[in-house]
Amino acid sequence: MRNSSLLRASVPLLALLIFILSTTTDARTPRSKIRPSFNPVRRETPADTFTTSPLTSPSASQFSPTVRAPKDNIWAPLSHEEATSVVEYLHRHFNLTQAEDAGPWDNEVNVVDLVPPNKTEALSYLDGEGPKPLRWAKASISFGATETPYLQDFAVGPLPLTKKATHWSLDYLTTSGTNRMKNSKADASMVLEFLQNATISIGDITQDLLGHAVKAEDAYPELVTWTQNPPLFEMKAGSHGTEERRTIHWASIFKPLSSGYPFDVATISPQGIFIKVDVTGRDPSKWTVDGWIYNDKYYNSTESFRQAWKQPNFQKVAHRNTVGKWASTDRAGKPFKYDERVPPLTVYPEGKRYAVDFERKYVEWGAFSFYLGFTRDAGLQLFDIRYNGERIIYHIGLQEAVAQYAGEDPFMSNLAYLDSFFGLGSNTMELVDGYDCPHGSTYLDSSVHEDGVSRTYPRSICVFEQDGHLPLQRHTTGRYVEVTKNIQLVVRAVSTVSNYDYTWTYIFSMDGSIEVKVSASGYIFAAFYAHNEEYGYRIREGLSGSMHDHVLNFKVDIDVHGTKNTFAKHAAVAVNQSYPWSSHPRSTMKLDKTWILNEDEGKLEWPRNGQTQYLVLNKDQTNPYGEHPGYRIMPGQGGGGHHLSSPRSEILQNSVGFAREHLYVTKAKDGEVWSSHPWNLLDPGRPVVDFGEYLDGESLEQEDLVLWVNLGMTHIPHTGDLPTTVQTTSQSSFLLLPHNYLPRDPSRRTRQQVRISYGAWLNGSTLVERFGQHEVRGAAFPLREAVGDLEGYGGKVVRLLEES
Repeated sequence: MRNSSLLRASVPLLALLIFILSTTTDARTPRSKIRPSFNPVRRETPADTFTTSPLTSPSASQFSPTVRAPKDNIWAPLSHEEATSVVEYLHRHFNLTQAEDAGPWDNEVNVVDLVPPNKTEALSYLDGEGPKPLRWAKASISFGATETPYLQDFAVGPLPLTKKATHWSLDYLTTSGTNRMKNSKADASMVLEFLQNATISIGDITQDLLGHAVKAEDAYPELVTWTQNPPLFEMKAGSHGTEERRTIHWASIFKPLSSGYPFDVATISPQGIFIKVDVTGRDPSKWTVDGWIYNDKYYNSTESFRQAWKQPNFQKVAHRNTVGKWASTDRAGKPFKYDERVPPLTVYPEGKRYAVDFERKYVEWGAFSFYLGFTRDAGLQLFDIRYNGERIIYHIGLQEAVAQYAGEDPFMSNLAYLDSFFGLGSNTMELVDGYDCPHGSTYLDSSVHEDGVSRTYPRSICVFEQDGHLPLQRHTTGRYVEVTKNIQLVVRAVSTVSNYDYTWTYIFSMDGSIEVKVSASGYIFAAFYAHNEEYGYRIREGLSGSMHDHVLNFKVDIDVHGTKNTFAKHAAVAVNQSYPWSSHPRSTMKLDKTWILNEDEGKLEWPRNGQTQYLVLNKDQTNPYGEHPGYRIMPGQGGGGHHLSSPRSEILQNSVGFAREHLYVTKAKDGEVWSSHPWNLLDPGRPVVDFGEYLDGESLEQEDLVLWVNLGMTHIPHTGDLPTTVQTTSQSSFLLLPHNYLPRDPSRRTRQQVRISYGAWLNGSTLVERFGQHEVRGAAFPLREAVGDLEGYGGKVVRLLEES
């Protein structure tokens, strides 16, 4: 039930889906500006202040140092003007219809984005030796004016466009040899209408079994019918004695509107009736209803279902699934003790301690610096991450978000998502100040160009400092105690793809480490409770928490003292060792060092018991003690990495070659930029990008290495997932840590530490060494500055791409 630019419903059904799912599909009327923030003036009370430093002014929390990025951001998304010029160019060279006027049988531009620059050219520019890489746009075009509709990506450029501009098919970024993909969802709106008509045709049955019937004139019917994703393909005997590849869908009836209840409850409202349809070809008159399932019984036609229902011995399910107030996310129940009091707040008493170049999307904090990028398919990306001015990571960012379900019924058993298809960037929304990010955070906008409009998502990326609330370092003796605060920089964005909200968080620490973390919330996609005890827990009278996997794949293009690196495994292994000072062999452990020398060896699981360190090392260099410098990668929160529980997925097939192990190591190539492609969902067995083909045995010894790292979880929803999943139980992360890379712990540079000397040697006195940090005492800070106003929340801004 995810929304996509490639899926256009008929007007009544689309209105219903928008109302139910609160998707990001926009009306075509552009809004010119964001609503202004609301800042009421009111008198302060004693509760609005607290004590802080004499250096503090009321505006200090908003003060931020300024910085100018050393180079242009060559990964910056296309501007509105650039995207408009590309669309105008394409209309001159192809037979296209304006997006707002296009239907299923038209050709139109779906998405305009950036073709990432080749790394070799980018490094030449960034390191001061070469010219700035040429800027090219990626244009995704839907060709619907044919019996066999298809999609195709083109490079258009260079930008800015001139009379010498050109375009060509982006085949080099595929493994299939062509990015031309048959659009199996070109007629999705007609499929929805076909399914709804099928539901109308059994109105007498649904009235009896579910308590509701759908009528053709219903603007907002009580029951709606949706297909699973991705489409299924079956080989059947054709009219001429040959086998034909047929397009099949299983669909399920849902009851998302309960007495006008306004919450986004569609995915927890299944009703337990399933329909199988054959929608091969583009002529709906040739589509067929091939069967129904109710109460775990299959009927091969609508008539056989009706005849069985009329029999006195027809077995009805004893319960129904009714959505009510229990599905509301609003506050309910007895409040917690003291919960009316203002909770802890984040304050910058002397202003921000990091700097942002808003124009170039560049950030500096401590010894770190990096650029931000953003794509329609994958959202937030980070580039050219440096520590002490030296690059350690060229690119780190999300590649794909997989959700794969299991169940007794054919809908859940065939349900899976590759969310880049729906747009993890285009489903990014404005963050809620003080909730998604602390008030006082720095906010940046993002934008995508899709369906003929430019969408700007104001305040959709946040940057802030946080106290990790666990000391970074401490030690106590009988003479002193020394403790260092764990101050971190955080970059965050949120993607809401239909029922699930994914929070993407990058955490930078003073010891030179980086944590990449994903957390999930939102409404689960539940199953109707009937005959499915082996696939989840019963969580309501008629509801089962359908088990599923989440796999979030990240790319980490790591560079340790240059691009020539080797991947190593350093393992603690059990041995029986003889020593000259021992009368018998001793059971102990040793460090076993091995190298991953080719891509066949680069398919890795996280080590059992944490006994093995995974390292990216530069074999051509050593530190003063003869050790190779590098960075370590290790699992973090939530049990670390995750891959599909059923790696050889019958649903997603060749589209999830990246999701079968925890970690992969490959040689960097300009044609192997992404682990997935949004169109893979249209035909998973014949994907545009098959990650498995990246793993072709090439040497990894002192090569430019790329790590492909999976996060996620197996989610078996329980009653605590109602009404929505909480992020404390659904999070996963990995860490990148310096390993023999620096001469010592770099956090010793911080002033945010204290040493307290005490004891008899000071005759009972206490000496406090603050290392130059400012004391916080003696003045009043307006508490209002630490609490944001939310009345200006706007979501997004839309401009037609044809507008200049």
